[in-house]
Amino acid sequence: MANPPQKETLPACLVRWSGLTDRGRVRPNNEDAFLALAIDGHGVHHLGKIGEAPLGGMDFIFAVSDGMGGANAGEFASRIAVDRITRLMARSFQVAAIGLSSGFSDILGELFSNIHHDLLHLGYSYEECAGMGATLTLGWLTPGWLYFAHVGDSRIYYLPRAGGLTQLTHDHTHVGWLRRTGRINESEHRMHPARNSLQQVLGAGQQIIDPHIGAVGCEPGDRFLFCSDGLIDGLRDRRIEEAIRSPEPAVADLPIARRLVEEAVAVSGRDNTTAVVVEILRATENPVAGSQG
Repeated sequence: MANPPQKETLPACLVRWSGLTDRGRVRPNNEDAFLALAIDGHGVHHLGKIGEAPLGGMDFIFAVSDGMGGANAGEFASRIAVDRITRLMARSFQVAAIGLSSGFSDILGELFSNIHHDLLHLGYSYEECAGMGATLTLGWLTPGWLYFAHVGDSRIYYLPRAGGLTQLTHDHTHVGWLRRTGRINESEHRMHPARNSLQQVLGAGQQIIDPHIGAVGCEPGDRFLFCSDGLIDGLRDRRIEEAIRSPEPAVADLPIARRLVEEAVAVSGRDNTTAVVVEILRATENPVAGSQG
């Protein structure tokens, strides 16, 4: 990935985000969860589903989690995963402020390890939680960089200003490995009977995880999509890019996450479906972070 501009030359930027989750048309409950946070020296602040805020005085955390387990355990697992982020990131931010560029991997690795062990402990301690687990895909946005960590088959897509769409995260499935290494194409991946067989997940009785951790430089005009596998089931990569960059006039005024989720549910709807879209804009005004529902 390209290096970001030097800190002293970074333009004043805004972050615009939208998020939406839907249980789909088949599942009786929603085991997906998503999170949007602002974080600064004063603590962690929950953000609404839709909003804008300056990037500079605050960093931002965005995450999607897809739970699994019997009864309501999957719903509980994904909620635990995102709730633990809020608690643990407040403590980590002070370390990050000293030098995130050299320590983000350790910080995010420790965060995922703590969530993993919390889910394992609950699974071992309570019969109704036995075997529960969750995917977790998280991005930490700071001026010039998106740092990310990931376990499972939810995804982060990167849409640079210049065009195109790149999947940043690696699906932790054998079929995902086949796709990454060019042994199968997207259509074969989508039809493969083992595409949802996870090799890594938080909790679920697994003793060892190896999160995919990385970073990408970013600048005004770049976008990121965080999504669960339900969105991918409904929309191919090309259609995701089209819906974000060139929406039809009838839906162009809708928040991007809503456009994606509603279309994916209409096309498939077999699974819970979640999207969080993050846009980096050059600042032209001074909006205040908030929610529009």
